[in-house]
Order: sequence, then C-alpha cells, then structure tokens
Amino acid sequence: MREDYLEKLRKEKVIAYFSMEIALISDIPTYSGGLGVLAGDTVRTAADLNIPFIAITQLSRKGYFKQEIDKDGNQIEYPVNWDPEKFLTKLPFKTNVEIEGRNVSIQPWVYYWTSLHGHTVPVIFLDTNLPENSEEDKNITDVLYGGDLAHRLKQEIILGIGGAKVIKQLGLRVRKYHLNEGHSSLLTLELLKDELSSGKSLEEAEENVKEKCVFTTHTPVEAGHDKFPYDMVTKIMGNYISIDIIKKFAGNDILNMTLLALNLSGYVNGVAKRHQEISLQMFPGHRIHAITNGVHSFTWTSPSFRKLFDKYIPGWATEPELLSRAQFIPNEEIWNAHMEAKRDLIKLISNETGVQFDENVLTIGFARRATAYKRPHLLFSDINRLKKVKRKGPIQIVYAGKAHPKDIEGKKLIKEIYEYIKALENDIKIVYLQDYNLDMAKKIIAGVDVWLNTPQRPLEASGTSGMKAAHNGVINFSVLDGWWIEGHVEGYTGWSIGPSPFEEKSIENHVQEEIDDLYNKLEYIIIPTYYHHRDEWIEIMKNSISNLASYFNTHRMMKRYITEAYFKIG
Repeated sequence: MREDYLEKLRKEKVIAYFSMEIALISDIPTYSGGLGVLAGDTVRTAADLNIPFIAITQLSRKGYFKQEIDKDGNQIEYPVNWDPEKFLTKLPFKTNVEIEGRNVSIQPWVYYWTSLHGHTVPVIFLDTNLPENSEEDKNITDVLYGGDLAHRLKQEIILGIGGAKVIKQLGLRVRKYHLNEGHSSLLTLELLKDELSSGKSLEEAEENVKEKCVFTTHTPVEAGHDKFPYDMVTKIMGNYISIDIIKKFAGNDILNMTLLALNLSGYVNGVAKRHQEISLQMFPGHRIHAITNGVHSFTWTSPSFRKLFDKYIPGWATEPELLSRAQFIPNEEIWNAHMEAKRDLIKLISNETGVQFDENVLTIGFARRATAYKRPHLLFSDINRLKKVKRKGPIQIVYAGKAHPKDIEGKKLIKEIYEYIKALENDIKIVYLQDYNLDMAKKIIAGVDVWLNTPQRPLEASGTSGMKAAHNGVINFSVLDGWWIEGHVEGYTGWSIGPSPFEEKSIENHVQEEIDDLYNKLEYIIIPTYYHHRDEWIEIMKNSISNLASYFNTHRMMKRYITEAYFKIG
C-alpha cells in the first residue's frame, strides 16, 4: 500500500523538498504559476527515478484564486472551493509553532504521487484551519500568497519551521533539505536551533546546517525576494531564536529570506546560466551554481505526441534524452500529431469563448502569469504594423494567465489585451481564456503553432513554458532571456526577438529593436515559412523536439541535483 511508503522512507536518508506551492493536479489548486509547476514536475521526476524523496508545502484551502474576466477585461477573483479530504489523507499527528505568543497547531496531510513504474513520493500539505486554533490563525494557510506582509511571515513560519518539525515527527533521516525559493528559509533557523540545543558552538552549528541544505533561487526580480522588518519579526516570532543570530545570517537591517538561505546552504543554484550571472551580481561574494530548469516530459507531452513517441522512440517517457531521435519520425506523422493537438485546443477555445478558430491558420500562443515584466502586450505595440503583418497570411492568437490579486499593473495588462481584442476584431481573431490551470495549459502549449515569449530581460530567471511547447513540436519565438539563451539556434530550434542579451544598449533602443524584430520576423520569416514552406516548418518542429525536449527536461535537471547538490557539497 502507498501508505506504507513513509515507513519505507525511514530506512534510508531522504531528500526533503520544501516549496510554498506545488502543482500536482488541477483539482488540488495549491499553486499560482511557474514555481509550483516546476515543483510538481520535480516531484514527478523524483518518483520516476525512485529517489528517496518527500515534499513539504502549504495546504491552501481557498487555493490561489478562481479567475473570472468580465466583458471589459476586468479580472475578478473568487476563492476556490475544493475539499482536501477527497484527495489527501490526514496524518495521525499534529505539530505546532509559536506565533505572536500563541500556540498554533498544524495538521499535516499527505498526497502520494506514484510514477508510471509504481515508485511513490509523499507530498505533505500543512494546514492551520483547525478547531483548536484562534480565528486569526485558522486562516494562515488558507490562501496561497494571501494577506499582508505579517501574514506572509506567518505562512513562512508554518512552511519552514512547521515543515521541519513534521519531518522530525515522521522520524525521517534527512540527507539534504532542498529549499525551493526563499519562502522556506526559516527551516534553516529550526535546524540551527537544534544544533545549538545539542551543545554545539554557533560556528559548528552553522557548518552542520550548511552541510544539510540546498537552496534554489528563482527570481532576478528584487521584489521577489521576501523581506521582513525586524520589529515585525520580533513581534511575530518572539524569542524563538536570538535576533542577533538571525541578523548574522539574514542581514542587519531587515530579514532577507534569500540572504538567510544563501548564508546557511552549502549548495546554491540559479535556474539557468544567465540567471546564475544575474544572481551573482545581486548577491556578490556568494558561490552560486547553475542548474537549468526542465519540465516533466510525459506530463507535458500531448496524447497525440505520446502515441507517436511510443511508436518511434520506445522508452522516451523515462529516458527523455531519447527524444533526440525525433529527427527520424516521418514529417507527415509529426504534422498529423500536431494537428490533432491543435484541434483539441480549437475545441477548448470554442467551448470557453464561442469563438471558432481555423485549424489551417497560424496560431500564436501566450499563456503565463499576467505581470508587467512578462510584457504580454508587446505584440500590440504598433497596431497598424500588426495589421500589415497579416498581409503575408492570417494569424490567430490565444492568451491566458492570471494576475496576482494585488498586482494592479498585471490586471491593467489583461484589460488592455481585451481592448486590443475589440480593436482588432475585424482583422485578427484573438481570445483570452480565463482561469488558466494545468489542464488548460497542456492544451494551449501543445495546440498552438508558435509559442511567443516577450519578457523584459534579464527578469526571466528561466521560464519553462517554452520547454513544454518544444515537447509538442511547437516552435519558440522568444526574447533571449532565461533558458532560451541556452536553447536557441536561430532558424533551427526557433527564433529570437531583439538583440543578443550581451549587447550593451539603452533601454529605449533595446525595446524598439525588439518590437521591430518581432514584426519583421513574423511578416518575413514565420508567416511565409508556415504557409509556403511546410517541410521547412516541420523540420524546425523536429529540431525543437530532438534538441530542446531531449535536454530541457526534469530528468536531466534532477540528475544534476543528485550528482552536484544532494550527494556533493561544493
């Protein structure tokens, strides 16, 4: 039975993976975007590889939020109603932490993720919505990234300190604690506190904690690094551990969660080579490695391509490096598999919006978190120029993505796109699918012809949606940032937008060059190739699978973690 797996884990040292959000299935809505999706793919791959692995996350009873968009493009947020008991199992114990002098109980739940070969990874969800807790404390874990700054600190106490306590109560011996982003950094203080209570000096305790911790930083955006003023820390955490000790590792002026993790982890990595460079600039003096993200190949490959790969590349699902053989699949079968996925997307669009897309028209996709640096509106920088582009052939565009409830600029961008949809309704079919989730993502990513990505560089740490697209032969058209710097070969694996990331240019010239390049390549390369050079198009599709999908997957990523981080320090 899967429930016996926790007992099996006690027999060997485990990797304990902490992430504020983990995306496993759409019916468990405890994720907001890329960080959670990556965490879910990490869990899936750990199961595939039969790694002794356990994941810790927050149980968000109200989810992130359910998104509705009115006819004018205004995003409206609603709580998600889901029942944890339908999917998760309560563990037969509770743990507790102290918050503002109150004892806060935490109920751990478990979901057992099982791979195609029957290997299992337990995912522990932490829940404070318990009768014995005060009304204030019951809702700490209810909404992912909800509440004010003090509420966020309380959530991070639950995840880091509470999660570490759950691991101890489970009786697990931990080889490495893997902190997926800084939200769980307080677990380093719990480990440090344990070391100090056993009589070790601070220097010895520090080294022992470093030996146990691996930290992955995910954001080059300054606002993405959680920071808490020390008066708030003292009020909420009390005398948990000496404030002087916290300041030694987290900064003198403010508790910087990223800095805390950097100073108490023996192995630190960014999520792409470019992100490593940016992280070293942000945190000079620290040793930061690069392990480029990937995606779980089987999960993100559409049913039609799974069937095709099973026919020509047996074993690809557990050894995705074998996808390098995609070059030998006949063009006609590649195209037929793609068209099947495209028809599935067109059906979804029709059901959701009533708009009927044409399967023979070049379809562009843009689906990701709606926030300013992602620049979903860049395609509409010059409406008249965009109208001219379609003289070379019709295009249709599908958008999707949620803006954080407090991200006013992100919400404005959704509203702007709705205005462009109306302005262009006689020229280009454009839809915005609401309430983006895992199931919808799979259909969009596999069903479009071109995957558009226009981040403001260098703010895209990695990005994984383009990797998912490549698994389905969808061609990337992207600004050179994040993973695309590593995956891009112009005209071979896809197309770039704008100059090389290493060219020094003013912001103004940089943006204008991107806009010009976007329109020029659409008009003179992408549209003509799609409509008039189909064999050349399919070759680029095959190059995407054989060169990108075979490498940018979580099997390769996790093997790097195993050899460089989990079993080696330095």
